[in-house]
Amino acid sequence: MRWIFRTSARSGGGDHDRGLLRLGQCLPFAVLFIGLGIELSPLHTIYTGPLLTGMPAVAALTVGPLGTLSAAVGALAVSVISATLHHSWGDEQVYGNLLGLVVVAVACVTISNVMRTRRQQELDRIRRVSKAAQDALLRPVSPRLGPLRAASIYLAAESGAQIGGDLYEAVQTRFGVRMIVGDVRGKGLPAVRAAAAVLGAFRETVHYERDLAEVVNHCAAAMQRERAAADHDEEYRMECFASALVGQVANGSVVQLVNRGHPAPLMLHQGTVRALGPRAPTPPLGLEDLMTGPPTPTESYTFGPGDRLLLYTDGVAEARNGSGDFFPLPEAMESVHAATPQQFLEELHRRLICHTADSLVDDVAMILIDRFSEGADERGPVAHPGRALDHSR
Repeated sequence: MRWIFRTSARSGGGDHDRGLLRLGQCLPFAVLFIGLGIELSPLHTIYTGPLLTGMPAVAALTVGPLGTLSAAVGALAVSVISATLHHSWGDEQVYGNLLGLVVVAVACVTISNVMRTRRQQELDRIRRVSKAAQDALLRPVSPRLGPLRAASIYLAAESGAQIGGDLYEAVQTRFGVRMIVGDVRGKGLPAVRAAAAVLGAFRETVHYERDLAEVVNHCAAAMQRERAAADHDEEYRMECFASALVGQVANGSVVQLVNRGHPAPLMLHQGTVRALGPRAPTPPLGLEDLMTGPPTPTESYTFGPGDRLLLYTDGVAEARNGSGDFFPLPEAMESVHAATPQQFLEELHRRLICHTADSLVDDVAMILIDRFSEGADERGPVAHPGRALDHSR
């Protein structure tokens, strides 16, 4: 049984709204073609002037200034064609309709342009606030952490947003380099609030708790407090949990991992990728009531010079292309040849975007670490690459 809770599901409401928007964008131009068809058919006795006059106003609601101008030009062209075919020039009603069409078109294009400018200004303000929140909540990891090189990347799936429910952090402590990657169930501000609670607990305890499992326990307690504070919102309380993976690289060629329902990290060793999956699955943070076995174990794996370790959220592994195929993350890692972790992640990011045609449906967070080949500390337990050491607890 896998304790990996998928957060990429979307309700049909978004697709329904997009369908209505596309219908609204096509409507004014469809009406113009209908009006042209009427004028070119025996039904030309039906007066289409008032119908054409309203099309720029309809277009202004959905297609912006250029679309509104296009609809106005189309309506004007149909009116001119009608007047020419039916020899209506000189009729006061024709000139009145043309004048009304021009007035409506100018007003609608002007208003649409003003609305577009205001929306862009509002979006820019939201992005600035989002960027400030991201800088406070999700700081880019330092490129050098003791004997390690590191890089991070975050992509929010929410349109116009820069933060979401995924979280990450990597810091150097007196116990070694410690890192976390997590994925909070849900989207929007509640997910950001829960992610902040987990990150706050991690950043507070990571410097004084010697036992890595205790660090995870503090993060779980923070999530439980978040659930308790959401008693007024039963739906949010039921969905308030987060998968998390916490790691530590101390002296010696070893990485320790505690996995709470999170996708297994991937180790790149001598061109081959292997998943460092936990021996026994455990529930995500906040769902400790479902834990029936012993406390979450800390498992150790070899992590020598030249090895690279990728911690990621399921937004990467579960990203799909138009045919429904998952992103081949292990194969992508094996085929990337980059000198630094930052370059490695940038290339993974490029391939992920190409695979999904820039249409992510879930947030993406990744941390990549590697150990310097030169001057690396070779001491420590020895094990086969990608296999747990015998002293795991």
